[in-house]
Formats: sequence, C-alpha cells, structure tokens
Amino acid sequence: MLTIVALISGSGSNLRALLEACDSPLYPAKVRAVGADRPAAGLEHAELFGVSTFVLEPNKFSSKEQWADLLLHSIQFHKPDLVVLAGFMRVLPKSIIDALPGKIINIHPSLLPAFPGAHAVRDALAAGVTMTGATVHIVDAGIDTGPVIRQQEVAIPAGISETELHERIKEVEKTQLVGVIKDIAEGRINLAEVAN
Repeated sequence: MLTIVALISGSGSNLRALLEACDSPLYPAKVRAVGADRPAAGLEHAELFGVSTFVLEPNKFSSKEQWADLLLHSIQFHKPDLVVLAGFMRVLPKSIIDALPGKIINIHPSLLPAFPGAHAVRDALAAGVTMTGATVHIVDAGIDTGPVIRQQEVAIPAGISETELHERIKEVEKTQLVGVIKDIAEGRINLAEVAN
C-alpha cells in the first residue's frame, strides 16, 4: 500500500478526488495526512475522510528555514512513500526536495514546459493558444521544471473565461492524479526511472 502526505493551499478539489479514490479498498494507496500553508478550505475534505491534518503558515515563523524544517518534520512524521502537491501554491524549499529525492509529485494546469508558475491558466489565455492541459511531474528545485510523468491536453474554446477554463482543467487533473498515483503504487510508473 502506497502511503501519501498531500499538501494543499486552497479548496482541495484534487485532494477530494484522491481521498474518494483511496476510500475504495481496491485502490492501492492511502493518504496518511494532509498539510497546508494556511487554514485552507480543502482541509475539510481530509477531516471528512478521517485523515489527520496540519497547518504551517510561513508568516508565523521567524525564518523560511525554520518553517521548512518543521514542514519536513511534519511530512516525515507520517513516513510517506510519496508526497503529493495537490494545489500547494508555494515553491518547496530545496532542503525538503533534497531530503525526499524523487518522492514529491505535483499537478500543474498546463502542458509543461509551457506556462509554469502560479498563473498558468491566465498565461495560456493571454498567449492566445488553442490548447493547454494538465501535467503531473516530479518536483525539483525549479518552478515546475521537474521531469514530466504524464500530460493530457485540454482544448481552449474561443471566448472561454479563466474560471471556466480552470474548471475544465481541474476535471482532467482529478482523473490524471488518481491514475498516476495508482500506476506508481502498482509499479507501472517508476519515479526513479522518470527522474533520470
């Protein structure tokens, strides 16, 4: 059974999809804990499924290093096989990435390397492209620069709003994330091979 710590910053729609999948006895993974960098609405999903939560707000710490140390400790306390960034809107400190090499994955609302960063949907619309998508990738020290695990395209119809496009991408992300984690748990995806 693959064990997971998920990190979120917002509503937790991807987290909810993962928790629902994990609720099935046939799904080969379990979320042990959910962490957030603020009192995020998505934590309610974890509580609903009986999963423990922790909140570590960076501005409550005297330094970024102190926050990073406690975040790493909080993750490692649950001994996860995998850390999943499911809408975690902060760049993880290098110390955490170094401590968990090849064990952290992220889901991003674009076809990376196109449109990295926090405003991927807005940036895709501003660029006038007709296709975007969702990417699951391994987290490295850069911003959305890690090795790609899986991508799926999402068409951008003329006149669609940023909110509408984000919702379309989220629907793809939910299925994509659940599928990738299942494939990691069942050995169809080897993260060490993807990373190299």
